Amino acid sequence: MSAVATLTSPWRGLSPAVWILVTARAVNRIGAFTLPFLGVVLTVEFGASLSQTGLILALFGAATIPSRLLGGHLADRLGRRRTIVLGLTGCAVAQTWIALSHALWSAVLATVLLGLAFEIYEPPSQAMIADVTSPSDRPAAYGLYSAALAAAGVLAGLLAAAISHVDLRWLFVADALTCLACAVLVALALPGDVRRETEEGVVRSKEVSVWRDRRLLLLLASGTVFATIYMQLVIGVPLTLLEQGLPKSGTGFILAVSAVTLIVAQRLLRLQQLDDFRAMTAGYVLLGAGLIVTAIAHSLAIFLLAAVLWSLGDLFLLTRYLTQASGLAPEHARGRYLAVFGLSWGIATTIAPLTVTQLLDAAGPKGLWLTSAVVAAALALVQPWLRKRLAPA
Repeated sequence: MSAVATLTSPWRGLSPAVWILVTARAVNRIGAFTLPFLGVVLTVEFGASLSQTGLILALFGAATIPSRLLGGHLADRLGRRRTIVLGLTGCAVAQTWIALSHALWSAVLATVLLGLAFEIYEPPSQAMIADVTSPSDRPAAYGLYSAALAAAGVLAGLLAAAISHVDLRWLFVADALTCLACAVLVALALPGDVRRETEEGVVRSKEVSVWRDRRLLLLLASGTVFATIYMQLVIGVPLTLLEQGLPKSGTGFILAVSAVTLIVAQRLLRLQQLDDFRAMTAGYVLLGAGLIVTAIAHSLAIFLLAAVLWSLGDLFLLTRYLTQASGLAPEHARGRYLAVFGLSWGIATTIAPLTVTQLLDAAGPKGLWLTSAVVAAALALVQPWLRKRLAPA
């Protein structure tokens, strides 16, 4: 009976701090509907050429990499709550700066500042989730976090489409206000930062070099491959629909189905028969199956079926990778460990556009997705080997 109750309540027993973090992040994600319009603002409002806009957006993307590392460092040194508030406030300042700019050089500086502040939130929030949950509850907690972001992302897209006709500068003001509201919520509702370390612990923390932990680097390499496949789906599915002559609106339906799947299937994260590595094996099998269906799909209905399959795979993989990364870390270095592991997404965001366009050009949609399915299958097969390599020393 208790097992049934657990399955029907996937988030039972989670700390209130987890719910506050998830709520703040989801509201902030909904408010981030301005990001798709950043290139439009640079071009229309500030007269940037297409090549200049591409370079400026690349600078934004590059700035998010040190942003995540900074967030991890500050999370361990300054405290989780302070770092989250700092990151959200920095985003608000940058968004306001963009809205008030009257020259391209000013907008460029504001965009770079936005990139430097944009990822500060992630390591301390992920570290705090690990701080306040037991290892057995972390998959469910990270699953709730991922599901909330997915749902908020869909709402952000709908909101962007609904109000994109207004003055675009006001959208950045609205986003800044959202960031500040989330910062206030976090500052007032989350527990205060506690100094957990003794003087001896501080010395140990200073000696910790996350880059020397081979287990973390191996997890980073594996996670980067997964993140690249994930980003290939984000970038490649709209292009595949275009190749198949299907309506552009299909991408919105696919994203909505993916978000709903991530939310509805949360109870699977509580299955006690699945430890991290069995769950990741299952995740890669489901992801591979979804990629194969994507390769052979010629109608929107089949693409939606594929989205359900690879979203189920993503559910296991997104949560278990974070569980593994947080489990590898000493408590006083957890923010930095999660920041380094999070670099997988920055690397993947750089690699995926190249792999998608090159494979689409050379082998078409079928070649792109079948190649990706082979990579997913290979990662499913190496999970027993990874289990041994990532075992505690």
